[in-house]
Amino acid sequence: MLRNASPSGESRLALVRRARRMARILAETYPDAHCELDFGNPLELLVATILSAQCTDKRVNTVTPRLFARYPAAEDYAAADRAELEEIIRPTGFFRAKAAGIIGMAQVLCERFGGEVPGRLEDLVTLPSVGRKTANVVLGNAFGTPGLTVDTHFQRLVRRFGWTAETDPVKIEQVVAGLIPRRDWTMTSHHLIWHGRRVCHARRPACGACPLTTLCPSYGIGPADPVEAARLVRPGPFS
Repeated sequence: MLRNASPSGESRLALVRRARRMARILAETYPDAHCELDFGNPLELLVATILSAQCTDKRVNTVTPRLFARYPAAEDYAAADRAELEEIIRPTGFFRAKAAGIIGMAQVLCERFGGEVPGRLEDLVTLPSVGRKTANVVLGNAFGTPGLTVDTHFQRLVRRFGWTAETDPVKIEQVVAGLIPRRDWTMTSHHLIWHGRRVCHARRPACGACPLTTLCPSYGIGPADPVEAARLVRPGPFS
């Protein structure tokens, strides 16, 4: 059972209107928002997203040129020497678990999908090391299929915005899917993530530099002074 989608007690209609207005403002604020992982095809994005766990996109992007050149196809990852793969991806952290996950994922791709990344959520989540978040990244950015990427930034912001009180990522995804039109899911994810990385930080959000001040029930949990807040804003790209 989902909790009340509006912790502030708004009516359903009021919440939908406020959420969509906030989403429009973020779209205007970040017109160039995009996936900050470098990739050229669905397999590359899938691998890069797996590597991005507990690692910045910027660091992943320093590793993937060599990685993608060495392993251009799923068959190459499936047959990879684990020690060699581990050494290449070492800078991303948790490299042993990630190498095992990538090899396992590639083996299933070859066994069940002819070495091609499937374009359906229900197929993607059957792959080792691929959950809904990773699947939605791939669907939205490699296949053009709308998806909500519920990462830590996304979760933090939708709770601060009062869109939901849920803490489970799947339930958060369900709630937000009911607030934002499906066609906007992928870009709304980018806008939330960019805002979370640049302005609405976990510890000290730059409230005084936020374009959502009149709509956000959490306004004031960070510095409201515009000068002080401006010093907290982080330019991108980064993670």
